[in-house]
Amino acid sequence: MAERLAIRLPASLIAEREQAIAILRLNRPQKRNALDDETIVGIEEFFTSLPEGIAAVLLAGEGENFSAGLDLSELRERDVTQGIAHSKLWHRAFEKIQFGNVPVVAVLHGAVVGGGLELAAAAHVRVAERSALYALPEGSRGIYVGGGGSVRLPPLIGVARMMDMMLTGRTYTAEEGQAIGLTTYLVDNGKGFAKGLELAQRIAANAPLTNFAVMQALPRIAEMDPVSGFAVEALMSAIAQADPTAKARVKEFLEKRAPKATR
Repeated sequence: MAERLAIRLPASLIAEREQAIAILRLNRPQKRNALDDETIVGIEEFFTSLPEGIAAVLLAGEGENFSAGLDLSELRERDVTQGIAHSKLWHRAFEKIQFGNVPVVAVLHGAVVGGGLELAAAAHVRVAERSALYALPEGSRGIYVGGGGSVRLPPLIGVARMMDMMLTGRTYTAEEGQAIGLTTYLVDNGKGFAKGLELAQRIAANAPLTNFAVMQALPRIAEMDPVSGFAVEALMSAIAQADPTAKARVKEFLEKRAPKATR
């Protein structure tokens, strides 16, 4: 049973713990979980302050939507310097997700739009319910993505698709999002949280150093030239297999005591 985490957060966020899983819920359902600055600062605080023993995070939204993105009621006139600082606020918070201490599973439903899609892209595994809809409406509003979407979305869906979404306002359904690589799991409505929790628990059971390598090394290796990538991969592989936890798990496997792989 989940219990509240003792992390000071704004009312727009709910933090709970279920054994080794921390659960963070966006809690502005009346605003379709739109992201204001207070919520962004709270997200950064949550991922900075995870307590000992947490091995994975489940990120979800209360109500009928994951997140409709930037709270436009907060959009005000900014000069260039202020605009850069505001974007960097989002970058810092989402960096704590992508390159934080533990893997993050995001459960997506309803609107996953603009900054909400940028938030989802920072997670490591994404589960979508069939109600999910994806869009980047910034072009029609005269603005541009500022939460890291230019960096995180092209590797998932390609530059051309992102350009199309921003230029034309195209919306993708959950099934289309699954087909183009926005998500890795697609489930029926109402079943996303259970699936996300199951995956988070499976991830939490991995050796911590392996999870670290997947989170920290893999995305960077993918951006390297092949020669550098092979060298870093060999180094990371050697470090991981030398870990006592890895040695114990290999021994369990060879002695046929390890749990069987699941789908």
